[in-house]
Amino acid sequence: MKRLFVAFICILCYACTSTQKQEIRYFVNPVIPGDLADPTLLRMGETYYAAGTSSEWAPFYPLYSSIDLVNWVQIGHIFEDKPEWTVSSFWAPELFYHNNKVYCYYTARRETDGVSYIGVATTSDLATEKFTDHGLLLTFGTEAIDAFVFDDNGQLYITWKAYGLDERPIELMGSKLSDDGLRLEDEPFSLLTDDENTGMEGQYHFRKGDYYYILYSAHGCCGPNSNYDVYAARSKSFKGPYETYEGNPVLHGGSDFISCGHGTAATTPDGRMYYLCHAYLPGDGFYMGRQAILQEMTIGEDNWVHFADSSSASIKQPLPFNRVVQEKISDFEDDFNEATLKKEWAWNYVYADIDARITNSQLVLSGKPKEGNQQGTVLCLRPVAPHYSFETQIAGRNNSSKGLTIYGDDKNMLAWFFADDKVQLKMVSGNREMILGEQPVTEEAVFLKIEIRKGCYAACYWSKDGNTWEQLGSASIDCSRLVRWDRIARPGLIHIGDPGKPAVFSYFKLKNLIDEYE
Repeated sequence: MKRLFVAFICILCYACTSTQKQEIRYFVNPVIPGDLADPTLLRMGETYYAAGTSSEWAPFYPLYSSIDLVNWVQIGHIFEDKPEWTVSSFWAPELFYHNNKVYCYYTARRETDGVSYIGVATTSDLATEKFTDHGLLLTFGTEAIDAFVFDDNGQLYITWKAYGLDERPIELMGSKLSDDGLRLEDEPFSLLTDDENTGMEGQYHFRKGDYYYILYSAHGCCGPNSNYDVYAARSKSFKGPYETYEGNPVLHGGSDFISCGHGTAATTPDGRMYYLCHAYLPGDGFYMGRQAILQEMTIGEDNWVHFADSSSASIKQPLPFNRVVQEKISDFEDDFNEATLKKEWAWNYVYADIDARITNSQLVLSGKPKEGNQQGTVLCLRPVAPHYSFETQIAGRNNSSKGLTIYGDDKNMLAWFFADDKVQLKMVSGNREMILGEQPVTEEAVFLKIEIRKGCYAACYWSKDGNTWEQLGSASIDCSRLVRWDRIARPGLIHIGDPGKPAVFSYFKLKNLIDEYE
């Protein structure tokens, strides 16, 4: 009997242990799939908001919301229209809540000289009201980027990455801000100097216990050779002096990610800290760009920042909240039945003034290319998986080139289009055009499709009815060269030709063919 009792207790303990293990559930990174560099993270009540770099795409700074840090929905953009003082390179927005307003401190190039500086905009309601731009805030040195704002017991400070300070290296600098957050006060001061020439940017400040902490990113941010990582420093005064952690970097790439960095953290209602930054996946996943990943961080017994799993950023992480189910990556479809474009669309504002109208459940696309652009106007999406297809129907004939594209910029793109009496495939690489193939077509309306495999290999198809597809040629086209320094090539729609002879599209559908993260 005693043996039976002991056996029963052992079985009960095993069952309890198994149940406890089963209660640990996981999510997988990225939590915001697709190219979204330099993410900012803000919690307001029970809702989290994130925004990120849009670079040379409009609208500017995609904006997302979440109630669980894992499932995110795009709710719009910080700006629908380009602020008056800006020209390009919309980087690193930083959201901040103060005095019942949400502030966005953002980096862009100034129109008059092309130098990157920092502006500020505000809104009374992040979810429903547009931001009001207040223009340039900070023009210190020959370049200033990556703003962050910190409230130190009622005194606001702004910090940034500074270039061009005489012969000095890159620095993280700071200045007092006025209480309305719209003006610098007093003289700027230095927080950290990049004496080792590793790069120093994307800083995030917080206070815990006796210390003020800075997380910042170093090394190469972008491209296939990126070795971006996250460093930590601390001080007992916001202005410093700061000591850097001997165990730096505190977060870096490894087997799951090539590199990671430039983020902001938010604290959950029960006091846990989560850091949202961007990272490159290795292999095929690289072609989705710098995607937003979530990592839990803690302060250790040594009073230094540590990440809960390890210093290597990881795909699989414990869920932040119980009863959360991570949603699968969604396909995208637009039948053009709404009065305006869906919020996921973006266009190449640097290279063309776009004209995109929805009329009678059709998209009418054209535009006026800017000087030097011979490749028309595009409307694109951020790819979120390495294996996907996208298709459209082109309604009507004219001699404009209209169809599908994989688009890096106006000098690096693949165009699969219908014009006059043929479908034609064109590669533009380094501004050099190559016709890869063509097929005579007699139909008034043509269906086109591109399938992407391994992130960058394109196979092109056409159809008379949208059901039976014929491939142009038998080989896939390598589009890896279309990736730009700080952004990846995007799938979408294209019009090349007379603005008076627009492209007319009946629908657009993008289907993710493999869930890469299962």
